[in-house]
Amino acid sequence: MLWQKGRSSDNVEEATGGGGGGFGIGPIHLGLGGTIIAIIIAIIFPSTRGIIFGLLSGGGSMAPSSAPSQTTQVDRSDPQVQFVSKILGSTEDVWTGYFQQMGKQYVDPRLVLFHGQVGTACGGASAAVGPFYCPGDKRVYLDLDFFRELATRFRSDSDFARAYVIAHEVGHHVQDQLGIMDMERQLAQRGAPMKGADGLSVRLELQADCFAGVWANRSQQQLQWLQPGDVEGALNAASQIGDDTLEREAQGTVVPDSFTHGTSAQRVKWFKTGFQSGDINACDTFRAQAL
Repeated sequence: MLWQKGRSSDNVEEATGGGGGGFGIGPIHLGLGGTIIAIIIAIIFPSTRGIIFGLLSGGGSMAPSSAPSQTTQVDRSDPQVQFVSKILGSTEDVWTGYFQQMGKQYVDPRLVLFHGQVGTACGGASAAVGPFYCPGDKRVYLDLDFFRELATRFRSDSDFARAYVIAHEVGHHVQDQLGIMDMERQLAQRGAPMKGADGLSVRLELQADCFAGVWANRSQQQLQWLQPGDVEGALNAASQIGDDTLEREAQGTVVPDSFTHGTSAQRVKWFKTGFQSGDINACDTFRAQAL
């Protein structure tokens, strides 16, 4: 991936620490990265599985609730910061243009880099949850150590796989901007199930995968920055973090009633749907009869 061709975003910050007090006004939405890291912990430390699977089921953050962390400017000489800024800049360009076509205004999210733990408007979070989106403060959170973990543990140092992680979390922001997260909460309040193979959580996550595919399609049209093997690398990453694959690795069995993100095949399917169409109308997982 020729990521240097992108425009750098000015919306990348670094967390400097958080204060006390209790927040927790909304759930943390784990994406591809958060799921991988959480499942590693569950495999290595069986005693944490109750907490981990509660988290994956929408149970909130892993660290004690805290006030949002203060932020400062990032070190733009760091290649990883440069990469994140370029990918975020591309998502801004793609979604700003897309929203304009719909007669809407896209408000850029801010992306906060942190180390170890961070305070958010959704509560406190540790690096164990990996990248995530907090609708309470409209921010994407990312510990750069996750990328090192991705490369060393999973031998996945594909630039586009890392870009897909960011694009998925920005996909949650797009859902928030379009009112889809509000709709999900309303449906849940009316009794629609969150967990399960057909639950709201799975539909929300698969749609974020599809939105990541839409971004990939349109960013390629704008920049021509993908190279042979890039898309396959992202699809391979998606195929390894489905609920069925992760549960089989962690506990030896698959329990569809506990699904929150969709199967490996579903995650690949919906990313490809977005990538091939470049159209968010193809991403309506909430009305899809078959996921």
